[in-house]
Amino acid sequence: MRVIITGGHGFLGWHTAARLRALHEMEVVRLGRAEFADPDGLVQHIRRADVVLHLAGVNRAASDEEVRAGNVALATQLAAALVAASKPVRVVYANSIQARGKSPYGCGKAEAGDLIRAATAAAGGSLADVILPNLFGEHGRPEYNSFVATFCHLIANDGAPSIIQDIEVPLLHAQAAAEVLLSAMIGDQDVVIEPTGEPRSVSEILDQIRGFHNVYRNGDIPALPDSFSVDLFNTYRSYTFPEQFPRFATVHADARGELFETVRSHGGKGQSFVSVTRPGYTRGEHYHLRKIERFYVVRGAAEISLRRLLHDEVIRFTVSDDRPGYIDMPTMWVHNLTNVGNNDLVTIFWTDQLLDPDDPDQYPDRVVQETRA
Repeated sequence: MRVIITGGHGFLGWHTAARLRALHEMEVVRLGRAEFADPDGLVQHIRRADVVLHLAGVNRAASDEEVRAGNVALATQLAAALVAASKPVRVVYANSIQARGKSPYGCGKAEAGDLIRAATAAAGGSLADVILPNLFGEHGRPEYNSFVATFCHLIANDGAPSIIQDIEVPLLHAQAAAEVLLSAMIGDQDVVIEPTGEPRSVSEILDQIRGFHNVYRNGDIPALPDSFSVDLFNTYRSYTFPEQFPRFATVHADARGELFETVRSHGGKGQSFVSVTRPGYTRGEHYHLRKIERFYVVRGAAEISLRRLLHDEVIRFTVSDDRPGYIDMPTMWVHNLTNVGNNDLVTIFWTDQLLDPDDPDQYPDRVVQETRA
């Protein structure tokens, strides 16, 4: 199956492409502004596709009218390409609950839905209209994607967010939204799908993120009693990386030797294990969608390398027993650990969940990608 994702380099587009890479064997083509600027090229992309996920949209702009018109313009371009391609494809539209309201964004999403629905029918295809609540997740753009992104960014950097209106908001993590969108690809009938979000007040979210910050700034893992808390914590800590790592231990030394803490978890379950890595060898080369994982170097010297999924830049840290330190692996970042010293490397690993062989949340990939000729 060949899948097109419009807005594939944006917040929801990246999360959806990351989930496809982890869980499905499909060819994925991510389209952005450059592809929309080429109408003939857009038609050719659709002719080669089985499914179109329309996730492109405009959340913020210089004026309300630009927000409305931006969403309509994107849908108009896609609709024209669907009709010109004259191929019956499955279209999944990332709509919004705001389409039922009168805000500029909501009006734009509603108009866009009408255009895509008509074009899909004209081409003989089918439409899954997915009405999403407010989304949050790792690497959302502050002041653009959601108030959660803004709060996390400010708090992680010791800022002081303010509440404009303390209302209850239904919130859905971007990976959960992506799961719904991918499920909607299957079928040949027009459907309307409306996943529910977790109802939370704005002040409740702000208090929870501040609580995470107060605990995590000292290296501790906060209490994470449910999956929503885990998702929100993973979102918050994505704004601490890579600038706030590595972090270093307070070492207590006397004639007997040294002692330092590696993990303090404020509730929940977890698992620790130790590895010995020979000089020159590498461990890892995988990523996680939801797991919290800490690498703590206690003996030897390690180079820890990470690459955000579907990106090219590699970030490298060197940590050694000269100053015992740790790095927490962000979700959806490919990572590895290499012994760059002359002696055995001793590393303590900690994860927030017990290993489930049937659902290990571990997906193979390489930090350094092969160079294509």
